Amino acid sequence: MLAQGEHVRLECKAAQSSLPNSVWETYSAFANTYGGTILLGVSEDAKEKDPKRRYAVTGVEDAEKIKKDFWNTIHNAEKVSTNILRDECVETVDVDGKTVVAISVPQAFYTMKPIYINSNPSRGSFRRNHEGDYHCTEQELRMMVRDANEEGNDHLFLQHYTMDDIDPTTLKHYRQMFLTKNPDHVFNNLGDKEFLKQLGGYTVNRDTNEEGLTMAGLLMFGKGLPIRERFSNLRMDYIDKTNLIGEERYSDRITYDGTWENNLFNFVRMVLPRLTRDLPRPFRMEGMTRVDDTPQHKAVREAMTNAVIHADLMLNGLLRVEKYDDRFVLTNPGLLKIPVEQIYEGGETRARNQVMQVMLRMIGYGENLGSGFPLILSAWNEKHWLKPELIEQPELLQVKLILHIMDKVDKALVTNDDRKELSGTKDLNDRKHVTKDVTKDDNGQISERQELIIEFIKRNVTITIPEMSRKIRVTERTIKRDIEILQKLGILSREGGRKEGHWVINKQDLSNRANSIAGEWRVKKNNKQQKTIAQ
Repeated sequence: MLAQGEHVRLECKAAQSSLPNSVWETYSAFANTYGGTILLGVSEDAKEKDPKRRYAVTGVEDAEKIKKDFWNTIHNAEKVSTNILRDECVETVDVDGKTVVAISVPQAFYTMKPIYINSNPSRGSFRRNHEGDYHCTEQELRMMVRDANEEGNDHLFLQHYTMDDIDPTTLKHYRQMFLTKNPDHVFNNLGDKEFLKQLGGYTVNRDTNEEGLTMAGLLMFGKGLPIRERFSNLRMDYIDKTNLIGEERYSDRITYDGTWENNLFNFVRMVLPRLTRDLPRPFRMEGMTRVDDTPQHKAVREAMTNAVIHADLMLNGLLRVEKYDDRFVLTNPGLLKIPVEQIYEGGETRARNQVMQVMLRMIGYGENLGSGFPLILSAWNEKHWLKPELIEQPELLQVKLILHIMDKVDKALVTNDDRKELSGTKDLNDRKHVTKDVTKDDNGQISERQELIIEFIKRNVTITIPEMSRKIRVTERTIKRDIEILQKLGILSREGGRKEGHWVINKQDLSNRANSIAGEWRVKKNNKQQKTIAQ
């Protein structure tokens, strides 16, 4: 544990004879971030740069006294706002005859945050950043306070915003979709104001009898100008970076340009068809009706819906959707309310924007609570695409979802810059090569890298050894050795000279095996308007 030094989940303190007061700042920081472990009885030499030598186990003199002081203080409401620890979270550990007190602090549930000290939420709330504790910013503190409200954010009554601020065309489009999805619903017979009231987009303040729009009503169906006046902090942006030619920066973009009322419903309605139009639509009939909706289309709708309903739209931030040849990237303001591991397992969390969640669900967008992200994982797994990445970026107060539209072979073609962006690592060497050599001799079995060579040759029979070397990121000598093995096995042969010749795959059964491991491949058409992802 100490070999890596202090980091976002580990803090070391000497605490030789007493409980240090700084332990409470770390307690608050761990509870408000990802949780972590505090080790008392470990000293640090700040001048030593080698983490293996920087920390030394010095032990504590009286572990029982330190533990007693800790428990007495954590139950003092004037010192600590909330105790989230159980008895087993504090224990003593013997290390080479020296006693260390280990305190395991879990991440606090979002309804308990912020965890603060000294009866002062403003000055006593901390978060963890790398190996340090820092005071929460005003934005972070307000975000945690909002998240503690189980009812969400978007039911907020907006004083002085009325039906005059609703865009009639937007609401008409929504009502048409509502009618199609729910043809017998009683809401279809209501006027616009009563319709919005029933959905939670319009309300009456019972204290003052003043009526008007809610946050959900304005952001979903409002005119662009009043939205920008009330929520100047929020921006929406869609950018398409597929099929770029020459110096083009993008092939399509949706941002505020005065040509559309930039509310959330319009943004979702315009972006979703652009995202999904290139996904495969196999021919399938149900009775006499063709069904074009695939699990992947549903997954993209779910991802787009999640970006809206889980966004903290009161932060200064950007709701952004990016489309690349090999991935979709959706970014929304706000941090995750529960650990990312729980989300991958289908953990339940209430949406920040529960009124919008209902509005979108009524027109077929969004799954039931807790099932949305597993739906995305299942749809991507069905196509053997790389696992979706859900990334929290605390320094930017945003969450990013990356939906890769590529399989194992596609990943071998990703550039170094792309890998840095996708993985968040500083160096490509931080990650395993997909082309790991598992077979180095001609024992009749072909390696994963040799299967990639076959797949590249299938797509381009004139591909050169230097080209394969660059794509698979191994030396030309390694490629030549693999080709010699494939030739000895009778799988591959060469016809013609080095400049004018081409490769020939001789064993179709083995090439099919390579193809199955490679998975689905994106077949790009030159026509800029079309791109097909086919098996």
